[in-house]
Parts: sequence; structure tokens; C-alpha cells
Amino acid sequence: MPNHGDWQFSIYLEGLTGVRPRLPMSYAELERRAQEVMTEEVWSYVAGGAGDERTQRANVTAFDRWGLVPRVLSGAAQRDLSVELFGTRLPTPLLLAPVGVIGICDRDGHGDLLTARAAASSGVPMVASTLTQDPLEQVAAELGGTPGWFQLYPPNDRELTESLVARAEAAGWSAIVVTLDTLTLGWRPRDLAIASFPQLRGLCLANYFSDPVFRSRLAAPPEEDPQAATGLWAALFGNQALNWDDLAWLRSLTRLPLLLKGICHPDDARRAVDAGVDGIWCSTHGGRQANGGLPALDCLPRVVDAVADDVPVVFDSGVRSGPDVAKALALGAAAVAVGRPYAYGMAVGGQAGVEHVLRCLLAELDLTLAVDGYPGVGSLRPDALVRLDR
Repeated sequence: MPNHGDWQFSIYLEGLTGVRPRLPMSYAELERRAQEVMTEEVWSYVAGGAGDERTQRANVTAFDRWGLVPRVLSGAAQRDLSVELFGTRLPTPLLLAPVGVIGICDRDGHGDLLTARAAASSGVPMVASTLTQDPLEQVAAELGGTPGWFQLYPPNDRELTESLVARAEAAGWSAIVVTLDTLTLGWRPRDLAIASFPQLRGLCLANYFSDPVFRSRLAAPPEEDPQAATGLWAALFGNQALNWDDLAWLRSLTRLPLLLKGICHPDDARRAVDAGVDGIWCSTHGGRQANGGLPALDCLPRVVDAVADDVPVVFDSGVRSGPDVAKALALGAAAVAVGRPYAYGMAVGGQAGVEHVLRCLLAELDLTLAVDGYPGVGSLRPDALVRLDR
């Protein structure tokens, strides 16, 4: 299998005949192009964060405080980017993070299906949000042989939660990721300024509107009275005040690997593992939910140290480049999820845009390893980094 970085040579060769890349090659240009094509409402939702967005920015700049130490004569002509998660060998350490409006980042409104197809094409697993434009069964059917995980926002209705998990397992999703930091919506001034919350318009609610338990709570089907269905969703979403005693119930719902997303404190990580959780997801929701906190990258090493070596810690928040991925892996992440970059890729180029973003990230990660002398992601450990702000 060729190195991912070899892709750059095909770009240079095409340049000899006057062909230049149609899609952006830098994150800054990708973001600029996405803003041009997204509606104001979708742009606000995806680009925005909580409060004055200080934590959102901190998630990004936290990577600047670490430098990768170059090594030489290490035999890095060929690089192995593969990782193992829950007994499955994946070709790369990337995951497509759950994005609750990815469905409407596509101009035709089927971004979840396109993301699944991009996952199938690239081998990068998709973590599908509970908030999709197309039902989870249809999204899973597009994954081909690539694994997919289902992210769950537990509603304030246990029977509905149980139904969503059962549907995900039956549809072939291979893990359940429970998001813990969305008991309620964070303070998001961008969305508030334009009085926009897409789900209250009935968008990205296909998993609820198609669910038999949810439908049984309605006087009329969502197709006949979408306003009432949306109102019921609003009453149920984000009001499930989970506590540690509920973990046994969540664990009992599925035989699939169970991960908890939003864990940033080592004590919480230990307690989760003690309760039977299979994986930890260290995240600050990209700075979208709470402002004034730590960047997730600063939390990652302590969370990793708190759990056993056989408990994988997934990481997201602020990842914008291949070196960012390398640094998160060196600090102990078993896999790294990207969110905003591929949402922008979807807006700019649909499925091809998502695949392009993944190709750029993997090429830059691969070339970073090559130039700095690391033969694979398995050789990235804490001693590969030096803290720059001490």
C-alpha cells in the first residue's frame, strides 16, 4: 500500500499540464469557501461556539504549545498509520466525528448518506449523530465494509433511548457513543443573534420521526403534524439528567462497545471504566457547549493515564491538520476524530469534499511522520513531544 503522502506527487504531475486542485488545500481556504456557500443559519451553527468562543479558539491553539521532536535514521521510508480499536484493525487513526447538522451541510440535504459513502470509500469510520437527516438504518447501509459508530443523545424517555440503541445495533453500527455534555444547549451568541436552531424547524430529526416509540407518543404521525413532532422532540431532547447510577442501565442496553464522550477529568474516566464502559472520548465538544474551560488537549494526558492500556481514549476538539493528529496520538489518543473540517468539506464539495479533507489530513500526517522520522503512529509517544511554553 503506498504512503498517503505520495498523493502530493499526482497533484504536482497534473500541474505540469496546467491542472490545479479544484478543492482547497489549506484549512483556512476551506473555511473561507465553506462560508461562501453555506446558508447563514448552517454557517452559524457549524462555525460558532459557546460564549465569546474563547474555549473554541483555545482548543485550536493548544496544539501550538507542543513541538514534535525530529528523529533521524529511523527507517521511516514506509509509514504504518493503522490502529486497532475494539478488536478491529483500522487503516488510519482518523474518525469522522458526529456532526448534528452534517445532513444539511449538503445542499441536497443528504449529508449523512454522503458522509457514510465517504467513510466507505476512505476506510475512515463514521460516527453518526443521533441528529441525522436520514434514518440511521439508511445511513448504516451506505458504510460498506467500513465500521460505523452511533452517537447517542439520551432523551428524557428511557423507552425511546432503548429503542434508538436497539435500532443502531440491529442496523449494524459497531459501537455506541453516549455524549454527556449536552444536558442542555450551551450559550451560543451567533445562533441567538439570528434566532436560529435548525432542529426546531424539524431538520435533522429523522431518527426520532422514524422511531416507533417516538411515534407512539404523538397524536398524529410526524408527516401529518411536523410541528407537534418537533415540539415533542424539544421536550425530550437534552433533558435526561444522567448520573453515575444510570451507567449500569446504559451498559445493559447493548452488547456493543460503549464509549462515554465528553470526559475530561481523570476521576470521571476511572469511574466510567469501573462501571463497565469500554472506551473514553476526551472532548470539549469543540468549544460549542461551554466557554471558559480547558482545551481538550490539555485534559488528554491525565485522562489517558487514568485508564488501563487496553481502554482506548478517543480524542476530538480543535483538530485542523496532520500535525495536530500526530500530537494527539503522541499524548495517548488511540484515535482522533475530526468535525468542522469535514463539515466544511461537505459544504464545498459534497462526498468528494469530505474525501478530499480526509486525504489532506492523512497525507499531511504521513509526511509529518516521514520528515520527522517516525515509521508509524505506534511510534508516537509522549517523549516525541516537547512543551514549548515552559
